[in-house]
Amino acid sequence: MEMDIIAELTIMKQLNVKPNFSDLSRKYGIDRHTIKKYWEEGGKISKQRKKRGSKYDAFKDDVIITLSKPGVNIKAAYEFLKDKYPSFNWNYSGFRDYVSDNQLKSNIKIEPHLRYETKPGEDLQVDWKESIKLHDKQGNDHLFNVFTATLGYSRQHFFVYSLTKTTEDFLRCLIDVLKQIGLPKKIVTDNMAAIVSIRNGTRKKHPKIVAFEKDIGMKIKLCKPRTPETKGKDESANRFINWIMPYDYEFKDENELISIIQRIESKCNQEVNKTTGIPPIVLFSKEKEYLRDIPNKLLLESYLEEMVEKVVPSTLLVSYKGKGYSVPPNYINKRVKIYQIDNELYIYCNNDLIATHEISNKSFNYKEEHYIQGLSSKFIDPSEIERVARENLDRLNNL
Repeated sequence: MEMDIIAELTIMKQLNVKPNFSDLSRKYGIDRHTIKKYWEEGGKISKQRKKRGSKYDAFKDDVIITLSKPGVNIKAAYEFLKDKYPSFNWNYSGFRDYVSDNQLKSNIKIEPHLRYETKPGEDLQVDWKESIKLHDKQGNDHLFNVFTATLGYSRQHFFVYSLTKTTEDFLRCLIDVLKQIGLPKKIVTDNMAAIVSIRNGTRKKHPKIVAFEKDIGMKIKLCKPRTPETKGKDESANRFINWIMPYDYEFKDENELISIIQRIESKCNQEVNKTTGIPPIVLFSKEKEYLRDIPNKLLLESYLEEMVEKVVPSTLLVSYKGKGYSVPPNYINKRVKIYQIDNELYIYCNNDLIATHEISNKSFNYKEEHYIQGLSSKFIDPSEIERVARENLDRLNNL
């Protein structure tokens, strides 16, 4: 049928006769627009088919808006839209091709650098993703930071929300991660202000960081300046944090924001790593065997609480919030650290826990054994020491 209509159109063109497309449509049973197309194309049958639509066309506006947000790459947009429309059959390869074919996002060239591998349990690379600004659904600003930590072998990522990034924040976030995994051989980071001060080109760790290293029995290794590739696996974690940028104006409050960060952490640990070809969470199950137990979890926990330093007086009572708490007499004139955790007071000398007390409203809080040890140096009949100690303690308790 097509050949017949084309033959007739060819004759009409040779005779310089303009065809009546409606008559020809009725004669051959072919749409008049199709016949007109044959006429205009010189009797050739066009083999070009109309481009099929994409299943992502329904989300095109969403894709454009999401990719237009600062810091949002194709992967970030994909993860956000997959989270926003969970019932849709998403496929990253198809989504990436759709964005490319429709020129919805220009490709970003990534400069290569040499990779290096570490043994299981060798290092934990840490950094900050700083000054992220997002808005909730009510338009309120949320300015925050994310502490990122990545195990060198498994690439297992950990993200911790933090409003500020002081030395205390660094320790709090790091301890949060260490409590989950245990201790690697070393921690690697850059010269962040929370860890070091730099004067005249000389780096010096803050005293609190030095004390933490001593207490935990592990060094925090500083990268050389301007060499972020030294901790490149955690720099990769920073790219995962870009996944949060599409949530601008999409969350209710701070609690939901923290939940989103936790979901992103879970997602990136389940995604196949391009270098290892294995999801981090799978390799992490092996790497955990090489991570050491924390030697003194109570001491580690104490960094999260208020700490007071005191010199032990001859009364054996160190003062905390206006009340006295005893320690053994052999610590007189020594400097001790006092930590309150919940309703308990922990007193350390160096790394040794030397006394614990319940928080009390009493002015004098002697442990009976401390008082007896103190009396033993007096000229008192040894058989009378315990009786004298109890009588004196009863009088003190009644004050």
